[in-house]
Amino acid sequence: MISADEVGPVGPARGAGSGPTIVPRRPSTTARRRLRDRLARAVVVRLLGSLHDGALAITEDGRRRVYGEPAEGLTIPEITVVSPAAWTAVATAASSGLGRAFYSGWWTVDDLDDLVVSVRVMIRNLDPTERTQRLAHLLLAPVLWARVRFLERLGRRDTDRRNIGAHYDLGNEFFSLFLDETMTYSCALFDSPETSLAEAQVAKLDRLCRKLQLGPSDHVLEIGTGWGGFAIHAARAYGCRVTTTTLSARQFEFATEKVARAGLADRVTVLLRDYRDLEGTYDKLVSIEMIEAVDWRQYPTFFSACARLLAPGGLMALQAITITDRYFARARQSRDFIKRYIFPGGCLPSVAAILETTAHVTDLELVALDDIGPHYTETLRRWRAALEAHADRLAALGLDETFHLLFDFYLCYCEAAFLERRISDIQCLFARSGWRQPGPVAPPG
Repeated sequence: MISADEVGPVGPARGAGSGPTIVPRRPSTTARRRLRDRLARAVVVRLLGSLHDGALAITEDGRRRVYGEPAEGLTIPEITVVSPAAWTAVATAASSGLGRAFYSGWWTVDDLDDLVVSVRVMIRNLDPTERTQRLAHLLLAPVLWARVRFLERLGRRDTDRRNIGAHYDLGNEFFSLFLDETMTYSCALFDSPETSLAEAQVAKLDRLCRKLQLGPSDHVLEIGTGWGGFAIHAARAYGCRVTTTTLSARQFEFATEKVARAGLADRVTVLLRDYRDLEGTYDKLVSIEMIEAVDWRQYPTFFSACARLLAPGGLMALQAITITDRYFARARQSRDFIKRYIFPGGCLPSVAAILETTAHVTDLELVALDDIGPHYTETLRRWRAALEAHADRLAALGLDETFHLLFDFYLCYCEAAFLERRISDIQCLFARSGWRQPGPVAPPG
């Protein structure tokens, strides 16, 4: 069909009689965009018509329509489509397009709780499309492999340093807007709803220290410094020595100064170094939500390095955000919203991927595993509430409204994924060969 936007002027043809004629011409950029958006809308609306677990209320051009069936425990979020470009973004780039359309202002919600529920409904209704997605993944696997092998150059030290800097070097001042005073950027542990975020983060750090059975004689290696929270807590509360390493220049500067202010420079050493370049042997090793920045092809390298740096009989604590095992194979080669806009080069491991790798390339044996994923939803809620409370300070940091919307979507997107158990968070304890579980302590007398 040729629309009015795709034809030339109506009038006498050159050299012809007085009868009208239509002179075809190439569609204008605006016309092609409108056609593309209309087609994309038709595709997405058809998918919305298949929603069965949860509902979305979408208003466009003043007309409100509800798609799907209400689900127990979920409100019906109110979504407003501001620009038809939103349909094309979602149709052509899935979660990446959804996020791009949100931070571009092409669709909005009444509040951030509505954004969380919107993503939850979308996650719940992914299953009917899983078979098609699996087939597409199999067909595209060679292309995806070639892209990551020759174009993305993942696993290179310079690439890894650049990827880490893309997120963590946004600025310590920015992260201080929503993190607690411990500056801990990982899942906390809440004893009760009244527990403060700082108390919950200290509880998490302390649980890891106790899992590692830390004492004054231990020298601990931490891979992934963050802003120094674990290193300072372990050295101060358990008297151990800690060597901690990061690839972020901003975090290195912050953690070094924080250690000095805490009077712990004699017990904590902060390095700006790739974990693959570390040498020596350590009694204990810890890595808190750093493995998500490691490409899946580098898992053998990562765990081999951990085993090499850990003394025989030593313990390693790993806290990791994980993806459900059945989604790992496809997710590791896809470029979702998080990989494209938040953590370039990242990859969420699955529990199976971790255990298969440690079994094949190390003598590390899993001796404990705790799922703390439910605590992440509360952690994320606290972060986004704090960010909203300090949103007026973003401009002074050179961060505009587009960035604000991007980070809002990131926090809500993650919260929804944890609530729907698409992803989780685990604390693993591994032991090298030669380790023995301490026996019960005999009562005095």
